[in-house]
Amino acid sequence: MPEKMLKFVNIGQQNPPKRDVSNRKEDFREIYDDFIKEKAKEQSSRCSQCGVPFCQVHCPLSNNIPDWLKLTAEGRLEEAYLLSQSTNNMPEVCGRICPQDRLCEGNCVIEQSGHGTVTIGSVEKFITDNAWENGWVKPIEVKNEINQSVGIIGAGPAGLACGEQLRKFGYKVTIYDRYDRAGGLLIYGIPNFKLEKFVVERRTKLLNDSGIEFIQNFEVGKDSSLDELRKKHDAILIATGVYKAREINLPGNDLGNIFPAMDFLTASNRKGLGDEVKLFEDGTLNAQDKNVVVIGGGDTAMDCVRTAVRQNAKSVKCLYRRDKENMPGSTREVLNAEEEGIEFIWLSTPKEFKGKDKIQNIIIDKIKLGSPDDSGRRKPEIIENSEFVLKADMVIKSLGFDPEDLPALFGSKDLQVSKWGTIKNNFDTMETNLPGVFAAGDIIRGASLVVWAIKDGRDAADSIKKFLEKKENNIEKVA
Repeated sequence: MPEKMLKFVNIGQQNPPKRDVSNRKEDFREIYDDFIKEKAKEQSSRCSQCGVPFCQVHCPLSNNIPDWLKLTAEGRLEEAYLLSQSTNNMPEVCGRICPQDRLCEGNCVIEQSGHGTVTIGSVEKFITDNAWENGWVKPIEVKNEINQSVGIIGAGPAGLACGEQLRKFGYKVTIYDRYDRAGGLLIYGIPNFKLEKFVVERRTKLLNDSGIEFIQNFEVGKDSSLDELRKKHDAILIATGVYKAREINLPGNDLGNIFPAMDFLTASNRKGLGDEVKLFEDGTLNAQDKNVVVIGGGDTAMDCVRTAVRQNAKSVKCLYRRDKENMPGSTREVLNAEEEGIEFIWLSTPKEFKGKDKIQNIIIDKIKLGSPDDSGRRKPEIIENSEFVLKADMVIKSLGFDPEDLPALFGSKDLQVSKWGTIKNNFDTMETNLPGVFAAGDIIRGASLVVWAIKDGRDAADSIKKFLEKKENNIEKVA
């Protein structure tokens, strides 16, 4: 092992090169180049092979990171891929969009010792992209088909992960989604410069080739009630995610050119996919030649500001009520945004939107950070008589997402939800109060990370399997 690993003392950290800022601002291609094989082996060899692998401990999926780094360093790339995908249904996605700086890489032991973290995310991306190129990623071959079916509502990461696991078990799987493409936020919410859409499309095609049925443009409650789906399938998973934009109730909120983040991002992604997007074509959801202000400090806000830059906005500013150190978004994404010319206005919050029919100016209050709240974060407090004016032709609100009223939408008033509107379930079994109905992903957690959605989907698949086995055994006993 020492011959291949523990080279962090002699080999420095190196990420794949980023495309030049002036070039990458002109298109929506991913900004990071790929590792070449030798560079991936070299960077993997920096792993210290810790007795307690904190990278794995802090990964929601408990990915066996030290072992597939070792396999990569040894050039055993197919084995590295097989190990990587054994715990993660979308390693090529997580390698691109996971906030590694807050998870695996942020807890790397050699990072703590000042040697610079192992570039785990980039190696993970390399391993799986290499596997696709070499034909190692193959559809599921079900040898023993089980005569039980599962209906999954939502084709985002939680639904896709659950569907894949259930198909491996041998169950018939149908995934229903209200959009025209599978992928959820992966396809319409995350911009191409972080996750090119072919990455998502080849994954969903693989699942389709594995025998999973996708029914698009399907709305539960409109095309079929939840109760009707329960009669059709032996079990149901609800994995709808959370899409309802949080509002900011301020004077002038009804002015034109003030949009929720998802409206803006979906229009841009649809345009990139080749769809006709009228609101983009007529300039409504196009930032070109506009002074754009994005309100919020999470990863979605970073997606918005960086999209606006690529649409040739006149100026792009990000307004956030806390400071840089307290931003919820990935540090890496903030750095990328700063490189691309986005101006951050820290410790500021909107007070009023001004304009005739459309937004023209924002009245802004300055903020100071007070004592910590229940979460441990310092509370923003408005500084009296500190207001200033900011010119804006377009405002994008990125304030987070809440669940929709699923009991009403699904025509299932008995489905229990929490006080926040998320679906109540037993976190040990992932089952809701309705027998045979399970839930996973953001609809139980609130807006969270893709990696957590994948974990929930996998856990739900295991619980659904136990439920269906018990159900089948009971039928056999009765017979």
